[in-house]
Amino acid sequence: MNNNLAFIFTNYNNSEFTEQAVKSIYNNNIKNEIKFDIIVVDNNSNCDNKNILENLSDFYDKVKIIFLTKNLGYFNGLNEGINQLPKPVKNYDFVVIGNNDLFFKRNFINSVYKNYNLFKKYPVVSPDIIRLDGFHQNPHVIKPISKFRSFIYELYFLNFYLSKVIIFIANLTQKYTQRKDRKYYKIPGEIMYGYGACYVLGPIFFKSFKNLLAPTFLMGEEFFLYHQLKKNNYKIYYEPKIKVSHHDHATVSKLPSKKFWKISKESHLIYKKYLKENNEK
Repeated sequence: MNNNLAFIFTNYNNSEFTEQAVKSIYNNNIKNEIKFDIIVVDNNSNCDNKNILENLSDFYDKVKIIFLTKNLGYFNGLNEGINQLPKPVKNYDFVVIGNNDLFFKRNFINSVYKNYNLFKKYPVVSPDIIRLDGFHQNPHVIKPISKFRSFIYELYFLNFYLSKVIIFIANLTQKYTQRKDRKYYKIPGEIMYGYGACYVLGPIFFKSFKNLLAPTFLMGEEFFLYHQLKKNNYKIYYEPKIKVSHHDHATVSKLPSKKFWKISKESHLIYKKYLKENNEK
């Protein structure tokens, strides 16, 4: 082991969350021999939020800020961080990627290293992501979704106002219609999709790939990561002993609902096109 790891986040007009995430990393119970770097990729935030990030990098010596002149979105932003790591990526045992609205438990880094053997087989490990209300967001998808649920997704993206009706009905009936995958949050194992807010990338990932597959601006990242790994016969492993707290949707909540729906629809169409092209090969 190199006893080095990196954290990479994207930031957009919510720098107060980035500040909390950085503080939580510094507050981890870290063995003296373990070193870390923190990369924050700012997707062209406003001046006030950029100032917060500049002050953050001045105060914390291990924090590097990458200021982009254009909002590249989520995975493309993370790729910028991967490409600008202070050391060659092979020098890191792990690279933790995710949203900036994460809060790392005091034993997060130690728990990652305690599960080092997992990364000898799996390129990506998904942690137990816990919302502030106690809801566990992983394992996100264990098995393929049903044809009926796929049909509902198609209806959802037909029309914005229809999507509002579907969400209203889903909220009323969630006790009966909610997927059961997340009920198994105590059980480690191979999964299809890990929730996109946080992943831990290991050496196998970077031996096989330079960057994350990122054909969309936002949304659908879980699906593309799954297919990127699948091409090399890799799977994602869910490990509940690695835990992280999540504010959830701190960035997308700043988007108007219709704009968010349009971004999601565009990602859905790209995903369908990607599946068609790859199934034809």
